[in-house]
Amino acid sequence: MTIKILRLAMLLGVVVGVSACAFRDNGPRSAGLPFDARLSTGETRRDFTVLVRAPGATLEQARESARFEATRHCIERTGFSDVDWTIDPATGDWAVTRNAGGEPIVSGRCAER
Repeated sequence: MTIKILRLAMLLGVVVGVSACAFRDNGPRSAGLPFDARLSTGETRRDFTVLVRAPGATLEQARESARFEATRHCIERTGFSDVDWTIDPATGDWAVTRNAGGEPIVSGRCAER
């Protein structure tokens, strides 16, 4: 009798544990980021471009949303979080372009180790 109860309790524990996985949210909003960002891969799996859905936002305002997506991409592709961002030689900061809607676009590459 005790073994049946123990097996039932273990089974119930596994079912509850696995069902909790369905409630996981991987989106940037769950990280407390202010803007939605979309990452697109480039010529190789390590190259990428990030569009931050924030028309008119400055690089400072959009930086963490872009960094979150890039870091997640690099961890999934290489196992490491290091990113080499494309740098604007005039400012020494990330190079930013804008689409027709004024949304910032930054690009980079997952660093090699």
